[in-house]
Amino acid sequence: MTTIAPPHLTIQENVPLAPLTTLGIGGPARYYVSVCSVADLVDALDWAGRNDLPVFVLGGGSNVVVADAGFSGLVVRLRLTGIRWDRDGDTALATVGAGIQWDHFVEDTVSRNLAGIECLSGIPGHVGATPIQNVGAYGQEVSQTIERVTALDRQTGQVAHLPASSCRFGYRSSRFKGPGGDRYIITSVVFRLRYGGPPTLKYGDVTRYFEQAGQPAPSLQDVRRAILEIRAAKGMVYNSSDSETHSCGSFFVNPVVPRHQFEAAIERGLEQGFILPDDRVPHYEAEGGRVKMSAAWLIERAGFERGLKLGSVGLSQRHVLALVNRGGGTAKDIVELMRVIQARVRDTFDIELQPEPVFIGFGPGEGLSASDG
Repeated sequence: MTTIAPPHLTIQENVPLAPLTTLGIGGPARYYVSVCSVADLVDALDWAGRNDLPVFVLGGGSNVVVADAGFSGLVVRLRLTGIRWDRDGDTALATVGAGIQWDHFVEDTVSRNLAGIECLSGIPGHVGATPIQNVGAYGQEVSQTIERVTALDRQTGQVAHLPASSCRFGYRSSRFKGPGGDRYIITSVVFRLRYGGPPTLKYGDVTRYFEQAGQPAPSLQDVRRAILEIRAAKGMVYNSSDSETHSCGSFFVNPVVPRHQFEAAIERGLEQGFILPDDRVPHYEAEGGRVKMSAAWLIERAGFERGLKLGSVGLSQRHVLALVNRGGGTAKDIVELMRVIQARVRDTFDIELQPEPVFIGFGPGEGLSASDG
């Protein structure tokens, strides 16, 4: 029997989680609470601890797959909001609550003529989740502008202020992800952005957009509009009325492999006829002599097409990296499709694709990782 929660916490039972995610899949939370302050967060964690309940911290629900059975512990929804702006020379420091919608924050920075995250427009979810994945797109990553992260340390019960240098940011990774990452619950993030700075124009889709438009010197606003158009064309801007956007965004991380493995993958693809001798294989140089490959390209060359259907789930008609729920899909369906894709890419190129979302409520024997986030 569970102990009584503090009167200021409204802990609900058997709350459906599917409507709180962009994928729209999964069972209920055994217990659920929404917190609007760090003090309430501490009390919620204390209540869960006294009742020996696992905890999952839910943000915008844009990067999670909830098991069909739901989550047997306490789901904490962060509602920590508010933005404080401080000027520091030609830069601005924005202290942003973890519960702020990410794209609302990006829109605010662009309207203030602040450069640094304009290429991250249109990404769903909340601010607090962005350091966990080191969210990136179109030539920018949040780690490039993060000054520090404030988080509740679950080991000590104290609030920690972690400079960016201690966050161990990497490609789609940080100290807040993976084993031990659940030690910290991010409550706010400080970003350093540059007044009147030039927009980032590194990514092919973006540069081609402005070349075709005959616009050699786009503004921050121009770049934001372009990014939103590009993402929408790929089904990567969430729309509740469009099932082709009911996804976790990019489901697989672009694999970063040693150069010899990249070369072996290409040779393997040539031998099997999946790659032609004059094909251009998209890839990018990475740190340590490694090579970043395109997960989307690997999936397509392994024989998967946009619009693929597997029951009520499938691949988006606009982008093979998006696994979508067209209505009535289950977590079991999504996991089955994920494994079919992984197996085909592995057999074709000997490359292992890693999923990007967090898996909630899956058992240890199911081979899926889950962490607080």
